[in-house]
Amino acid sequence: MSKKIIPIILISIAYIISTGISYTIFSAKAASTPSEISVDSTVKENENTGNDYQAKVFNQNKPKTEECPLNGAMYNKEQREWWDKHRPLGVMIENHKESRPQSGLSFADMTYEAVAEGGITRTLNIYYCQDAGIIGPIRSARTYFLDFVSEYGDYPLYAHVGGANTDGPADALAQIENYGWAVYNDLNQFSIGYPTFWRDQNRIGRDVATEHTMYSTTDKLWAVAEKRGLTNINEEGEPWDTSFVKYSFKDDVSLSERPGRQTVHVEFWNNEAYYVDWEYEKQNNTYLRKNGEQHIDRNTKKQLSAKNVVVLFMTERHADDGYEGNAHLLYGTKGQGKALIFLDGKQIKGTWKKTGRMERTIIYDESGEEIKFNRGKLWFEILSTDSVVKAS
Repeated sequence: MSKKIIPIILISIAYIISTGISYTIFSAKAASTPSEISVDSTVKENENTGNDYQAKVFNQNKPKTEECPLNGAMYNKEQREWWDKHRPLGVMIENHKESRPQSGLSFADMTYEAVAEGGITRTLNIYYCQDAGIIGPIRSARTYFLDFVSEYGDYPLYAHVGGANTDGPADALAQIENYGWAVYNDLNQFSIGYPTFWRDQNRIGRDVATEHTMYSTTDKLWAVAEKRGLTNINEEGEPWDTSFVKYSFKDDVSLSERPGRQTVHVEFWNNEAYYVDWEYEKQNNTYLRKNGEQHIDRNTKKQLSAKNVVVLFMTERHADDGYEGNAHLLYGTKGQGKALIFLDGKQIKGTWKKTGRMERTIIYDESGEEIKFNRGKLWFEILSTDSVVKAS
């Protein structure tokens, strides 16, 4: 039987049999359907049972003696005992203007933002030291985000809704199969479905298109991983962080050393709806994010912020894989290039270097010294080499 006939049969079966369809069938369908996959027919529409879920809260009055290995933020021992039981979780969350305000972005330890297609950005959010509660809208996988999530130790969790799967260099689903991730650390909604994932048509207070409605929670996703034998260790008892490379961190500079203001303007393509402004806030030594207006987290009702904003300039080209509109992109994530680092209200010119898919992206200043980041969230902006960034 030809490979082109098999997906048709599997899709037909998926619409007939119950929501208890096996992981194996869903995985095969997700990997072989000849167009980008983004909708699972078993996900219930307007399912609101997860919307009352609250993120796990820790007593912030206890001494903060424990360093988050991802971004250096300090937490108490209770929180450390909690995160020590799982492994980093990467989640694809979209940034289409119709998807805003998104849920759970502010709880990510690290965020990577790049154009997915058409000048519209998408984010890979890495969760480990904080519970985000509800997260979404969750969207599809892209190959260059695989290169970033691969930095987070052995078998990092990766949650998404289908992904690019046209034959060629942008075939993210085939790459997931080749890495040995499928139905293991890969948390594709098509292999999991409801109730881990659900759709909410009006979570943000207005009706939106179906592609902007998929949600989950960090807790539910870590629970799926645990059932697959992936906690802080894998099935062989190997810790996730054996090969993980930590960044270097420092404490904030004193208030007197901080400038009164700084604004960082980042342009993704020639698309004003996705221009980003980071406004420095002196008192808390942090950067507040705008995407045309204040960019708010639906969970907290507060503006998104970052302690460090890092711009990575990378080669960008179309995949030329026959996908509609030649929309699939490729970024030169491996190699080296220029970087701009914003922290403490100052700009540092530097470079980045990444020697392989699973190797850490290391950031250096102009003298070749590795950057020491402020403790707290890092937000990476992935831009083409000719993109506009203005700091004032």
